[in-house]
Amino acid sequence: MKARRELNERLYSQKANGRDSEVRHIPTNDYSDICRGDVPEVQEKLSGQLLSLLNNKRVLSDDLLANLKYLFALESEEIAKSVISSGMGHDEAYALADIYSRKADICRDKKRLSDLYSDMCIDFAVRMAEIKKESAHSLHIRKCIAYIYQNQNADLSVKGLAEYLRLNPSYLSKLFSNEVGTTLKRFVTEARISTACDLLKNTDLPYIEIAYSLGFATQSMFIRIFKAYMGVTPKKYRENVYICK
Repeated sequence: MKARRELNERLYSQKANGRDSEVRHIPTNDYSDICRGDVPEVQEKLSGQLLSLLNNKRVLSDDLLANLKYLFALESEEIAKSVISSGMGHDEAYALADIYSRKADICRDKKRLSDLYSDMCIDFAVRMAEIKKESAHSLHIRKCIAYIYQNQNADLSVKGLAEYLRLNPSYLSKLFSNEVGTTLKRFVTEARISTACDLLKNTDLPYIEIAYSLGFATQSMFIRIFKAYMGVTPKKYRENVYICK
């Protein structure tokens, strides 16, 4: 009731200026490429501003930066709804959306906010691509991949995974390579390195704790393998992240 006068004034102003349908026809972003997991197409649309935070024309604050942050939260929720309908788990989708919304809340400039929006779109697209790929795998391989991501400090050798799945190690190794397109050993290492990157970016955990939590026998082994995959040491990777923030 308290906003009735303001609402009436705004509606009158919109009608008087020929913008009475503005609110109902706000341009929105197309998330179909994100839902398909088409990462190259998402990147191309982001580059061409066909997918952009600025495409949402709602005005929720007179402060430009604050308004963009509000729009970011709305966009993240809309993307989450879209990917859920395309196969991503409800909890995963909204947890990811919330993570990016919290990051957006502490942004201090429009450029960083725009870059973060691009990161979010690509992150969702990559995860959807993984989901689409995994859905084509056999039950054994889906269980294997899920176990790898949920138990990264466990025995993830071919023998250890074969015992968990009650399969012959040679059969599992061949099946995994045929369906996933890479060796089981390499997939495990890449999964651990990917998680290590997330921990280095988003936590202050010591390197030795990250190493042990991901199943590396020693910190030196973790550093050596991380550098082989990422081109820099974990310490340098974390320093680069802080510089970019």
